[in-house]
Amino acid sequence: MVAETTNRGSIMADKQTRMLDYLVRTPAWVTAGELADALGVTPRSVRSYVTNLKAAAHPLAVIESGPLGYRLNRTAYATFVQTPPSETTDSPQNRVYQLVRRLTDSVGFEGAGGLDLYTLAEDLFVSDSTIEADLVRLRALLQGSELELTRRGNIVGLAGSETERRRLLGRMFRDESKRGFLELAAISREFDSHQLGAFKTDLLAALDVSGYFINEFGTDGVLLHLAIAVDRARKRAPAAPLTPLNDPPPDGPTPTDPPPELASTLADLVVTHFDLVLDPAELDYLAVLLRTRVLAPGHDLPAQAAASAFARPQDLAVVRRIVAQASAEYLVDLTDEDFIARLTLHVRNLIDRAGQSSFSRNPLTRSLKTSYPMTYELAVYIASELQRHERIVINDDEIAYIAMHVGAHLEQQQRQEQRVRTVLVCPNYYDLQAVLRERIEGALGADLDVVGVITRADVDWDRIDAPLVLTTIEPPRPVDGALVIHPFLTEVDVSNIRQFVSRVRRSGRRALIKDELLRFFDEDLFLRNFYPADAAAMIRALGERMRKRGIITQAYVDGALDRERMSSTAFTDNLAVPHAMEMTALRTSIAIVLNDIPMDWGESRVTVVAMIAFSAAGRSSFQVVFDQFVEVFADRADVHRLVQRSGDFASFIDQLVHLMDQ
Repeated sequence: MVAETTNRGSIMADKQTRMLDYLVRTPAWVTAGELADALGVTPRSVRSYVTNLKAAAHPLAVIESGPLGYRLNRTAYATFVQTPPSETTDSPQNRVYQLVRRLTDSVGFEGAGGLDLYTLAEDLFVSDSTIEADLVRLRALLQGSELELTRRGNIVGLAGSETERRRLLGRMFRDESKRGFLELAAISREFDSHQLGAFKTDLLAALDVSGYFINEFGTDGVLLHLAIAVDRARKRAPAAPLTPLNDPPPDGPTPTDPPPELASTLADLVVTHFDLVLDPAELDYLAVLLRTRVLAPGHDLPAQAAASAFARPQDLAVVRRIVAQASAEYLVDLTDEDFIARLTLHVRNLIDRAGQSSFSRNPLTRSLKTSYPMTYELAVYIASELQRHERIVINDDEIAYIAMHVGAHLEQQQRQEQRVRTVLVCPNYYDLQAVLRERIEGALGADLDVVGVITRADVDWDRIDAPLVLTTIEPPRPVDGALVIHPFLTEVDVSNIRQFVSRVRRSGRRALIKDELLRFFDEDLFLRNFYPADAAAMIRALGERMRKRGIITQAYVDGALDRERMSSTAFTDNLAVPHAMEMTALRTSIAIVLNDIPMDWGESRVTVVAMIAFSAAGRSSFQVVFDQFVEVFADRADVHRLVQRSGDFASFIDQLVHLMDQ
């Protein structure tokens, strides 16, 4: 009965967290029905979650209620998420966190110690039965780790290595801190380490002087381990050696081992800021974390020189091969040697982290996946090949870091190609037109290609051939693509131009995709309210339909299942796009499912499933179709209308065309 109650409580807490995540991503009001669909529960359950959360968050009104439904009070939420676990409500999750903190503090480095359950219940102001239920939760949390909850009568302890205890503390704190994105202030409060901010400033300065690239997203994760180490050292005698993060190399140090000066720098800064001397084992442990999660050497060196100095030749060869495969498969150019060199330095750290299951969290994972699906897809391909070659597991956060490398490289390539052709209309008045053009190109040169300047007042508007016309005089009639600006460019003008350029680009992309996309749909591959058991069953069912029509083989279905296992293909809150990474379909086609009730897909719930099969001949279409297909289905209100109004295949095509033409 206790276990059953515990399970219900854990599920409820998870649903509440998912509800908050959904509201964080949605600025408008959200109905109880929409939240229920997103969470896979009833509207009544949603109201219960909101009520419980309001009580838990008191006096902070984290969720606002109104006639239109619910929305997040973002000011209150910002305060709520910054409150450390020990200061929030008496929830099961927070009590388990406190149990782990107290058990860790009670257990010496040799494993002795423990807690009296009755005393613990009194300290936490809960009943004995509540503590017993919390122990059940803690045992479930320890599954898969090397830690074990021990019990002798009323005394409970936490058996396992010091390293594993710290990993558990860090993992629990990360889970409590905005779903993995750590904030330095929260770490400082929780571990009473107000010096962390100054420590970080001095550390980053020292690392910059030493010539390192720095991954700011990984820095606070290492500082969390430092705070735990300082906290443990203050409460205990000097530590016994920690479990090493890496086995000693048989042939001596490799270029990826942390240089001795890293540990020395850490030691000096710990003395300066914490007045504490850490054991050499602690410093080596932190240096390895710093080296694999935060640093890449050689920011003051050319990329290829840095790779030659700090990466192994075999690593460069592997990355070069994988990148060449990705370039050929997706018809993009990733073969630049500087890009390969920088990616190799990152990959070496990734492999080291994966070997210890010590991944670096990436707070941009969701936004990268939703906003840049094609870039993310390229990263999945690269990660899958690395995973196969190195026999490691690469998670979504690490895929997103690869996507950041790929995206930065592609952005440099595409900057010139994506500039919008622009004509400037500015009648002659001294050098006004020259000054205006200079200001426009200075502020918007990355977005605009000014191909002409018209300095006459009697403009022949019909003869202007450009998607965008910036004019200081009002046209006598509406002119497509014309935007009136001030003779002296203002910040408002710059903002308006950027929005206009975005619309022009989007319109151009939609026009390119519209005819291309519509010819890939088939009425026999259109399904309404089709609910297989799970994502894998949906892929198999759609794959079988496509196989019978001679579109794909079973190998493509197996490839789509492999791709799904690598990383969920739910690219938005509404849409899943299962597909294989290799374009081996016999012809290009899309099977589409529209469901009134969302189905679980990874950690998301989707109403639209589009299984895309691309043939080798369709490679040139893949990038445009894939990116824009996800963009079309990104707006939840648009998708809701499309699903509701698409009773059959013909109405679906009508609604899709309407959506693309908006």
